[in-house]
Amino acid sequence: MRAKSYSVFVFFWFTALVFSQNKLSGTITTETKKNLEGCHVHIGNKTVNTNKNGFYEIKDLPSGTLKVSLSYVGYQTIDTVITLTSDTVLNFVMKQNTEALYEVLVKQKNTTPNQSVLEQKVKATTIEKFSNQSLGDVLQEVAGVSGLKTGSTVVKPIVNGMFGSRVPIINNNVRMQDQEWGTEHAPNFDINAAGKITVIKGASGLQYGGDAVGGLVILEPIQVRKDTLFGRTMFNLASNGRGGSVTTSVHKGNDLGWSWNALGTFKYMGDREAPDYVLSNTGNRESNFTGDIKYTGKHYFLSGFYSYYNATIGILSAAHVGSTNDLYYAIKNKRPSVIKDFTYTIDNPKQEVQHHLAKLNYQYYFDETASLSSQYSFQFNKRLEFDIRRGVFNNKAALDLELSTHNLNVDFKKTYHDWHLKSGINAGFQNNFASPATGIRPLIPNYEKLDAGIYGIASVSLSDGLVLDGGLRYDFSKVDAKKFYFKSRWTERGYDVLFPQFEVREVGDQILAHPNFTFHNLSASLGFRKTFDKQWDWYTNISLATRNPNPSEFFSDGLHHSTGMIELGDLALKKEQSIKLSSTVQKTWNNFSLEINPYINAVQNFMFLRPIRPEVTNRGTFLVWEYQQTKALLGGVDVQTNWTINSQWQHRFAMAYIKGNDLDNDEALIDMPPFHFTNAIEFKKKEWHELLLELKSEVVTQQQSYPNNNFEITIIENGNLVPRELDISTPPAGYHLLHFYSEMKFNTFYKTTTTLGFAVQNIFNTNYRDYLNRQRFFADEVGRNFQIQIKFNY
Repeated sequence: MRAKSYSVFVFFWFTALVFSQNKLSGTITTETKKNLEGCHVHIGNKTVNTNKNGFYEIKDLPSGTLKVSLSYVGYQTIDTVITLTSDTVLNFVMKQNTEALYEVLVKQKNTTPNQSVLEQKVKATTIEKFSNQSLGDVLQEVAGVSGLKTGSTVVKPIVNGMFGSRVPIINNNVRMQDQEWGTEHAPNFDINAAGKITVIKGASGLQYGGDAVGGLVILEPIQVRKDTLFGRTMFNLASNGRGGSVTTSVHKGNDLGWSWNALGTFKYMGDREAPDYVLSNTGNRESNFTGDIKYTGKHYFLSGFYSYYNATIGILSAAHVGSTNDLYYAIKNKRPSVIKDFTYTIDNPKQEVQHHLAKLNYQYYFDETASLSSQYSFQFNKRLEFDIRRGVFNNKAALDLELSTHNLNVDFKKTYHDWHLKSGINAGFQNNFASPATGIRPLIPNYEKLDAGIYGIASVSLSDGLVLDGGLRYDFSKVDAKKFYFKSRWTERGYDVLFPQFEVREVGDQILAHPNFTFHNLSASLGFRKTFDKQWDWYTNISLATRNPNPSEFFSDGLHHSTGMIELGDLALKKEQSIKLSSTVQKTWNNFSLEINPYINAVQNFMFLRPIRPEVTNRGTFLVWEYQQTKALLGGVDVQTNWTINSQWQHRFAMAYIKGNDLDNDEALIDMPPFHFTNAIEFKKKEWHELLLELKSEVVTQQQSYPNNNFEITIIENGNLVPRELDISTPPAGYHLLHFYSEMKFNTFYKTTTTLGFAVQNIFNTNYRDYLNRQRFFADEVGRNFQIQIKFNY
């Protein structure tokens, strides 16, 4: 009986101990005694965030042993175990994590008030992996984003089948004006200067313009929000190209008062190599600087920003051919016509590009709900393109363009209960100067361009988890150009009938023309976001975008020296209008997340380049590409998954499919990305110096939908003129690549973390050609590449 009573006593004592309710509270501060507001505290299945005084409190905790986890961006996570028997006060001090500062000290805010389009973000850790590569390369980590290439170093982002001026690039709230019109003009941006990259697949960023037919790429610099001083130096070495880069930066943050950032990058690369031969004249150089300074008051801030980008880019020698025979056999033989020994020397043809961007910004906060921002920015872009010329002319640029752009923006934000409003106006002036010192008729003429716009965006949060948003924008644009046309070209294209008002006078066999155009455009966006139970989100957006022909599409008339092709613009082009419907379903389980994004895009007056014939010049034989328009319909789907298998293993999957149709000609659109997907498996072991191992599989199938642009040419065989078909349409075969990445972290010096990274791209040295590479006719893609990265965070 006593034993039975004792057992009952123990049972009730144990039950009381386990199920008694306790309270845990305390304060979380930094090493400098500052309270941490918003620190995440996780105990058992309960979570809270600290208030503005750094205080937290969790009630109804059972007695016994409990795991406590604390996390805050930019600080080392705290994991500990406590034993609760009663109400307890427990204070914590968190230490800064310099390794994480580059990613997490960027203030995480929605880029626009629009909530109906899911924004795809590229993390700082991913950006660092691509430190020795380009913006176009790192953007391909986002599902639905591909790259339009000119060789191995010039990569333009393609978003849902759209590229060029259809995908504006916004650098620190400034729209880049770097002659993005050309297919071989890569964004003039140092990837190391990005703290965060956001891709918006749709014309939802109306504050930046109404012509984002494809989407937006938004680049945000590293912005330190806390009172801290830290820096980073990163070295990259690459076997393919036998060079590398170094980038170093220092950042000073402050809640109030002065803060600043400074970053510099130097890159030096030689010829790249395909698996079987050297890709002669494909080296490149970069010298870049980015810096800003900011003063923050209680109700305002004033900031200044400057970036300088300077690059020299070699163009594959084999892409420039001589005779029609050379062009035919260069494409037919599948082997470069020029193969030399490896060298660091960059000869003609090449590009030399400089880009300056400066801005001043003032923002005033009326209260927590309203602010007014004004910004002035100036950009200067100088582009030199060198062709292979005789004698002293070989050192003189064949194309010399200087583009100057002034912009003024005023934006107002207001939050009223559940409404978020943003409106603004902008004005811009642009001048392009084509230097006559080249001795060659410029491909792009002198012109002046005036822009003005006004927009309004609103979103409202409803009580049932529904967010509605919409926006409207009006743009005015006026372009005035002066250009000489050969009389034969002027009449051949019918300009004498269509545009007699543009004729100024005749000079020998040329006509001086003064083309001028005025545009009035409307753009709009409407959509919703619905959040369901169990972490389901549904985004749907319909947008109207209107894009005017850019200077390249209007005025191109001659040999584009860096690409080795003749381009013909068309003064009769009409503005392009797109209606895009996009929907995204996002679901998150405990260890698995899924995003599915189908879309359809109907485009009136879709502008594109079509090859129409070869043309023999005194410089050689070149393909002629002409800007044309059609009614186009594009549709596709992007899929991404992320599976956390356990604490050490993770799997990622991304897939993109798009189909583009030329409805007027009942054929496929040219330059549409083929179906492709990636799988990546990742292993992490925190106890082994935060070891990270990643194996990535990349599969690109052969493009099966393409237009037939082949034509007949005449070549000389055995002294006879023989007709032959020049196949420039058939896409190359699909391919499968494997890539490897690894890194480990060490505490090497006082408050310094050193990260050692090792990567292999194209592990099996696979021979392949990319359908979206303009130089695929002449050479294979780059072969295996070993990379070593050493990174110091201090």
